[in-house]
Amino acid sequence: MTRIVVTGGAGRLGRSLVAGLLAAGHRVVSFDRALSDAPELRGADQVAIDLLDAEATVSALRAQHAGALVHLAAIAVPFSAPEDVIMRTNSALAVSVLGGAVAAGIPKIVAASSPTVLGYGAPRGWVPDRFPLDEQTPPAPWNSYALSKLVIEQTMGMLHRQTGDDVRWAAFRPCYVIAPEEWAGAPTQQGNTVRERLDDPSLAAPALFNYVDARDVASFVDALLTALPTIPNAETFFVGADDALAREPLAALIPRFHPGTTSVAAVLTGTAPAFSSAKARRLLGWSPRHSWRTELADAAPLSPPDTRKDVPA
Repeated sequence: MTRIVVTGGAGRLGRSLVAGLLAAGHRVVSFDRALSDAPELRGADQVAIDLLDAEATVSALRAQHAGALVHLAAIAVPFSAPEDVIMRTNSALAVSVLGGAVAAGIPKIVAASSPTVLGYGAPRGWVPDRFPLDEQTPPAPWNSYALSKLVIEQTMGMLHRQTGDDVRWAAFRPCYVIAPEEWAGAPTQQGNTVRERLDDPSLAAPALFNYVDARDVASFVDALLTALPTIPNAETFFVGADDALAREPLAALIPRFHPGTTSVAAVLTGTAPAFSSAKARRLLGWSPRHSWRTELADAAPLSPPDTRKDVPA
């Protein structure tokens, strides 16, 4: 049993992560701006804290005597705040929390990044050198959210160069997170439902139709924390479902919304996703268990699939 601090534990992904880690037998402490009465946090300790206050963060982390930290706290949606605010907040949180964890003597530190670091959806176009996208695909962020997530990864790298293997590090890029209640019709983080994203491909196209069940992220983190002492240090992982959030093969869908990708997307046949979690499978023995095809109460479309050829604004 490990005592684990989860920053942002009261958020959409945080709640499922806390619940999953508790179910796996860990003791969990949620650090967030305010205490939460979310049922997923029952059984967890909670600390209300401004994580941008680096001194208070170090002090609070030292008091926990934790064996691991998972950093989720951030402005979590692109363009949900001014670009300078997103950049300043997420970058400062990375330095405060990850640096604070080192100062507090926490031996395992994991940070959440984002697939958006790869730069898909750039206004002047984006064509990768190959699909599926994986950890070897070069980052090319084009907005503050994506850049701030890359800064989180770089902050991990900076601190790893300071600590060496005295601290075990990892970062992960979870795909578009779907919380358990969202399968039943609750709005996703973009305000539309899972069914609406399936029925209108233009809604999921900006994210290249990627997704992951929040419970699968929890099982990934549990597997990662177990494996950290034995795998290469300071690795980054993609974490996604084994299929795409789409009714048509991505070989046809991606070029419709991302011009110039016809040739590279041709390998994405059947239900293949645009992002690969093969590294997590290889190093951790982890595989996702949830798919929209089984989790959505009724996967039949409410209306015919969208066949428009235009690119969304």
